[in-house]
Amino acid sequence: MNKVVVGSEEWCSFPELGIPTIKARVDSGAKTSALHAINIAPFIKNESNWVKFDINPIQNNSKTIIHCEAPLIDKRIVKSSSGFREQRYVILTNLKIGETTWSIEVTLTNRDTMGFRMLLGREAMSGRILVDPAQQFLLGQPTSDTLKEIYKNSEKAPSGLRIGLLASNPELYSNKRIMEAGEMRGHEMHFLNIKECYMKLDAKKPEIHYRGGKILNEFDAIIPRIRPSITFYGCALTRQFEALNVFCLNSSTAITQSRDKLFSLQLLLHSGIGIPTTGFANSPLDTDDLIKMVGGSPLIIKLLEGTQGKGVVLAETKKAAESVINAFKSLNANILVQEFIKEANGKDLRLFVVDGKVVATIQREAMPGEFRANIHLGGTASVIKATAEEKKIAIKAAKAMDLKVAGVDIIRSSKGPLLLEVNSSPGLEGIETATNKDIAGEMIKAIEKNFKLDTTKTLT
Repeated sequence: MNKVVVGSEEWCSFPELGIPTIKARVDSGAKTSALHAINIAPFIKNESNWVKFDINPIQNNSKTIIHCEAPLIDKRIVKSSSGFREQRYVILTNLKIGETTWSIEVTLTNRDTMGFRMLLGREAMSGRILVDPAQQFLLGQPTSDTLKEIYKNSEKAPSGLRIGLLASNPELYSNKRIMEAGEMRGHEMHFLNIKECYMKLDAKKPEIHYRGGKILNEFDAIIPRIRPSITFYGCALTRQFEALNVFCLNSSTAITQSRDKLFSLQLLLHSGIGIPTTGFANSPLDTDDLIKMVGGSPLIIKLLEGTQGKGVVLAETKKAAESVINAFKSLNANILVQEFIKEANGKDLRLFVVDGKVVATIQREAMPGEFRANIHLGGTASVIKATAEEKKIAIKAAKAMDLKVAGVDIIRSSKGPLLLEVNSSPGLEGIETATNKDIAGEMIKAIEKNFKLDTTKTLT
């Protein structure tokens, strides 16, 4: 077999993926090959595993996009040149270099921060290629005009919005659904990993950068989905987008106050919304009266800094309550003490509010023997019809917290419906699966509504 002689950089193509030409880094030091891909989503086709993804084949050009799909052959951990380990989807597809075509394995990953959209590794080259590292483009290269002509039909129509999903895990069901819903409605969707964003604070020219130096100032809207463990940094990024006059579906202020359990309860009470009787004290000397305040044992003890469903303890006796409260206080941990709603029988309601409307409701029930401390910790979900009063409470709670998107948790008690918690980044999987409703689509519609109402902004 005559081997193809190539330089350290060459132009190649992927006929089966519909990629007519793309610049590749030829790197015999890399074992596997990698192709730039965004909006990666596995799916079933003809009872086989496939994966679809988008690619911007030209470096620093986000307007040109190709939608690809290919059979999925594997999912493996790949270690990058910087030492970062990442789980990637692997496809098998034909590569064409010069006049030679053969099948290679390619891993899919976001290479926005890299110098090349394609990395050709030694496994794909074995037996077929000889590399002259001192040379480049031995097989020729297209001019800028040629590239423009090749990709003239791949330019995105300027009809949608440029929307960023600010989150941590692109594989999470909720995040994949939001990306999918935005694309289905004709918008340009970008997943922005919170940990890979950083900012420039400047009075005249504030900026947000993505790892590698890419500037993220040209977004129409941002959907913040910030996990509790990175609330501080995620909200700082959201504020920076707000400073750039980018519409944020939930504001940084609303997210911040929703994560402060004590403050959020005070805001809800100020709006006349009922909650389980709750006590808060600073000193262990007040423990006895604190317990009496919420009706005695059994009672719930919640860490203020705990995430949803965590840092929650059920104290079944007064002695147990005193022990737990004093232990937390000795660690200088702030806690809430709350009455236990026995008649709820391990059930609560999750009402999903989008833009002032309850779009779906489920009832969540604990598994037999599972502890539920007035808060959802797992179990099963089923469709249920919320009462008019429960819907009113949910809408009122979201408004009190200034949240356009909220998961509102309500418990049914002998005193009527009581509000447990308001979540600013509610998950979609359980409620969409149970109700078969397109909640992700409702979130995208809320963004569209904002731009229709604000005539000073135009779709880009």
